[in-house]
Amino acid sequence: MKLVVAIIRPERLTAVLEALYRADVRGMTVSKVQGHGGETEHVETYRGTTVKMELQGKVRLEIGVSEVFVQPTIDAIVSGARTGAVGDGKIFVLPVERIVRIRTGEEDGAAVTPIDG
Repeated sequence: MKLVVAIIRPERLTAVLEALYRADVRGMTVSKVQGHGGETEHVETYRGTTVKMELQGKVRLEIGVSEVFVQPTIDAIVSGARTGAVGDGKIFVLPVERIVRIRTGEEDGAAVTPIDG
């Protein structure tokens, strides 16, 4: 079991969700976040004042998957999120020790959707 965490551009969210759906990956958490990586500094004018914007709006996806769905999940995110420009984001794959589905009490592999390929 793995937790796939992706930080992507907000405007690419729909494309990523469509790609995940086509890959049969369901169940995720989506959050609005702010951060920066390799993007160059962005300067905006706000009420007549020049402001250096150091943090960019991003979207964070968290998806718990079984081992066989790790690579299809990564492939779907990359295909939907990639623009080829700096700031496309990152994907992190983390080990998961234990999962419990609150509604049914199912644990670990039985609590992850999807279970197998």
